Amino acid sequence: MSEKDDLDLMRRVGAYLERVNQLHLLELTATRTPLGDEISSHLGADASVLPAVQEVVADHRLVDVDLALAELSRRGGGRLVGVTGGDQRLHSGMAELISSPHARFAPGPVDYLERATGPTGSRRVVSMGVHLFTHRDLPVAVVQRAAARQYGREAAGLEVMGTDPEVVSDLIDAIRRLMVELSVLRGKVLSFVPTEYGHDAGATFLERPQVAESDVILPNGLLDDVVRHALGISGHRRELEAAGQHLKRGILLYGPPGTGKTLTIRHLLSRSDGVTAVLLTGSSIRFIAAAAEIARTFQPSIVVLEDVDLVAMERHSTPQPLLFEVLDALDGLGGDADVAFVMTTNRVDVLERALAERPGRVDLAVEIPLPGLGERRRLLRRYAAQLAFSESALDDAADRTAGTTGSFAKELIRRSVLEAAMREATPGDEDLAAALEALMADREHLTRRMLGAAAEAPAVDASGGDPLSGEEGGFAWRAHP
Repeated sequence: MSEKDDLDLMRRVGAYLERVNQLHLLELTATRTPLGDEISSHLGADASVLPAVQEVVADHRLVDVDLALAELSRRGGGRLVGVTGGDQRLHSGMAELISSPHARFAPGPVDYLERATGPTGSRRVVSMGVHLFTHRDLPVAVVQRAAARQYGREAAGLEVMGTDPEVVSDLIDAIRRLMVELSVLRGKVLSFVPTEYGHDAGATFLERPQVAESDVILPNGLLDDVVRHALGISGHRRELEAAGQHLKRGILLYGPPGTGKTLTIRHLLSRSDGVTAVLLTGSSIRFIAAAAEIARTFQPSIVVLEDVDLVAMERHSTPQPLLFEVLDALDGLGGDADVAFVMTTNRVDVLERALAERPGRVDLAVEIPLPGLGERRRLLRRYAAQLAFSESALDDAADRTAGTTGSFAKELIRRSVLEAAMREATPGDEDLAAALEALMADREHLTRRMLGAAAEAPAVDASGGDPLSGEEGGFAWRAHP
């Protein structure tokens, strides 16, 4: 073969390869999918050239967005279609669903999830689907999807498309308004639960506690002070705002373990029917930003941070302690926010410096002390209920148990009943005395500590008063404005 023939062959091979490359590029050119055809037909325009506007939605608001879109679709004569295409559809954006060189996404069954709407109710919500309806008399398309962490999508979201940008913006505003108006979160008691990987598993609905005032055994006036500051301010919102005063408040309940801080919180929630409440404790305090957002959106509201001392020195995703993130959340609320932050701690010394360095975040600090003599008598009578213990036996038990908590009183009565059951008799004073002797014995020192008793239970003074209180029948207490 001559050199000329070689060159001719090379030209032919080069032309062939160029043609193959052109065909390959043509195949890779995005073409409208069957789903894209469906959306284009609804919009009356080529959807592949229209922009999609994204709206990120916290996954715990998925029910709210589902309710909002269902209402808007009803008003706009809409319909809902699903998307076929395997797992690829779950991590493809709206533009890819409409136009793709690889996948032929098509209308199909809608994907649903079952999500809680309260402590007992639930709703089937769209986890992947396309809403086609009209808004302001113009056709729009909205892709709704839940979070999918396996595909790197931490939040739920919407993608909105229409031929008029102004209508698209107005639709997004309408969705946001209806999410607040129709929300299943308003007036509920919520908590946040982290997954095993530390992510937010969403808001969990809790039953609102039912704790009567008589169930909370505290020094006289203390509970009233806490309730007035946490809940009473809402009733005087108009007067405070007219006088230029803020509504936001921070309350710190501090004192030894087992003295009634948590029970006080439960009573507050009992008294606040219709008020949105978010409870965070332990590792869930890291979700303070989400809790503050819920509180701001659904006022009046309460955010409870239990055992906040446990996170005072914890390091999170930033160099600052998690406690500072809590304080930042307080700062982030405007003065007109009808939100009460209620924190509890067993170790106020851990918090004092941080709170002092950022004054004004807590405007009421209340010490909840160990029960005084009067409170111990009331506690024993409460737990004894209808049992046939004499008043003198209960009084004697109260006199001998200075420095103990309500948990101790509860265990004392339980052991008294057990003493009687073991001898197949009705509980009486002798059973109470025997149980008291056993619990106050030296060998039960650690048991007493586990029940919240002080390290050293002080002796009772000759007057019958409580040496720790300095007054008959109860501890002194302080409420610090």
